[in-house]
Amino acid sequence: MAINYDVLIKNMVTPLVLHPEDVLVKTLADDGNELAIQVLVHEDDLGRVIGKGGKIASAIRTIVYAGASKEGKHVRIDIDAF
Repeated sequence: MAINYDVLIKNMVTPLVLHPEDVLVKTLADDGNELAIQVLVHEDDLGRVIGKGGKIASAIRTIVYAGASKEGKHVRIDIDAF
């Protein structure tokens, strides 16, 4: 069963932010084994998603990378604000 990375990431990010309606997760490139995913959040929420020292962003990436490695994929996640 293939993982829907957009939904997985959105479900992890949405509870962290003050503006959940502004969370946008989209796949920019899917080359079979490589995925590029962009996460856009409200400007005020960027710090909440990245976390102190990047710890929250790192945790999100670790979870997604673990799922991707089971499928033999490599995922790149970029987090930015509108």
